[in-house]
Amino acid sequence: MMAFLNNLFGPLLGSSAMAFISKLNIDEGNLMSSIAIAMTAVSLCESYLAFRQRKVLAQEGEVPPELKNDMDKEKFEKSRQYALDKNMFGLVQAQFDLIINISTLMLKMHVLLWISSELILNKIGLPIDKYEINQTYVFVVLSSIVEVVLNTPFKLYSTFVIEEKHGFNNQTLGFFVKDEIKKFFLSQVITFPILSGIIFIIKAGGPYFAFYAWGFTTVVILVMMTIYPVYIAPLFDKYTSLPEGELRTEIEALAKKLDYPLTKLFVVEGSKRSAHSNAYLYGFFKNKRIVLFDTLIKGYKSADATEEDKKNGDDKDITAEEKKKLEEKQNAKKDRGCTTEEIVAVLGHELGHWKYSHMVKMLIITEVKILLFFILFSKVLNSKSLYRAFGFSKSQPAVIGLTVILGNILTPCKVVINLLMGCLSRHFEYQADYFATTLGYSKELGASLIKLHVDNLSFPFNDRWYSLYHFSHPTLIERLRTIAQYKTKKTD
Repeated sequence: MMAFLNNLFGPLLGSSAMAFISKLNIDEGNLMSSIAIAMTAVSLCESYLAFRQRKVLAQEGEVPPELKNDMDKEKFEKSRQYALDKNMFGLVQAQFDLIINISTLMLKMHVLLWISSELILNKIGLPIDKYEINQTYVFVVLSSIVEVVLNTPFKLYSTFVIEEKHGFNNQTLGFFVKDEIKKFFLSQVITFPILSGIIFIIKAGGPYFAFYAWGFTTVVILVMMTIYPVYIAPLFDKYTSLPEGELRTEIEALAKKLDYPLTKLFVVEGSKRSAHSNAYLYGFFKNKRIVLFDTLIKGYKSADATEEDKKNGDDKDITAEEKKKLEEKQNAKKDRGCTTEEIVAVLGHELGHWKYSHMVKMLIITEVKILLFFILFSKVLNSKSLYRAFGFSKSQPAVIGLTVILGNILTPCKVVINLLMGCLSRHFEYQADYFATTLGYSKELGASLIKLHVDNLSFPFNDRWYSLYHFSHPTLIERLRTIAQYKTKKTD
């Protein structure tokens, strides 16, 4: 079986990738320039789309007819300003990222980090094993620290300037710092065994390591999909069972009607960090669960902090002044959220994704991409010229080939793949909307979509090319008009 797969995919991907480079006459000397040009070209295209979007944001002056009853002029202008602020922030961050990425590439900063990881191992007396696992892990930790240093200022500005300005941020600085520290250390703890397994397979797996690595990665993905919502997500947000009442009764009735094996129904206190709202489903086989953000439920009030919360320091991070400010925000948001009927319609849409097996299809596509990636990597791993071009003349670390070399070479391919995945995602959203309308929720679904967009200050107009490139969902107006068409066809 392995020989068959290798014969089928190996020559196609590996040789064609190397042949592609040679046909373009890209040698070790100009490969860096070619990658930098590709990065710049992608960035320029994205900036062009961002300016197209900015033009739409600035010029559209009237609330669309579909929203006349739900979005007044004041909310329309607020959503415009919010979108403009995020647009400019995105433009600035994109240019910063481009400068950092090209500088890292040209100055070969990854070589410096790899050498530094070796020096650190020598300093603390840990051996450099033949599988490079220890050095690889130190390299990843150093890279993560650099990434945190570079990204934290942007996260702070986004959270405490933009989101705060427009009434969405509910985090204190202490909560933010604690959250980021937890994320960093948890990611390192999770990364070590996964990375160790992949590196070991690459080094010891022989000619078919690509398939073994793919199998290992598949198992990791399935395990993480299982344990993340149960054990990891609760480390960051509080999950409680949805109280008995009309909403719970209606949701359980819908699940029973569709034979959805619902086992648990949670509310997550997303309001602790943001006023944005959402809902999602998760779980395998007969163990399905539904999670609603508390910000989605109109009039929902979370229980008082438990003693355990207090021990964890949730209350200690909030001063009296900050607590008063937070209470004022909560009072200003009393009208936000959806009614019971609207929430059930939203879940009808989410259950459409389950009914049409959208998550399974996306998982299969992801698995195919991972397999092709590892097969291509199996050829890159043996290319000394590529490693020399990236500054690694004495060694060929697997982690460098996986993250740095392939990550940079495949830049144009990733753009195309993301475009195709975006198109597929939008198609799935239309299908899920259609499913909700077949359940009789056309009116409620439209109302809930409007409510969610208005509550989240989503500007109702978008440049078509910008939305096609960036959005995983159709725009609000596109969805409302399509839902109306579904309703008309059903009536006919």
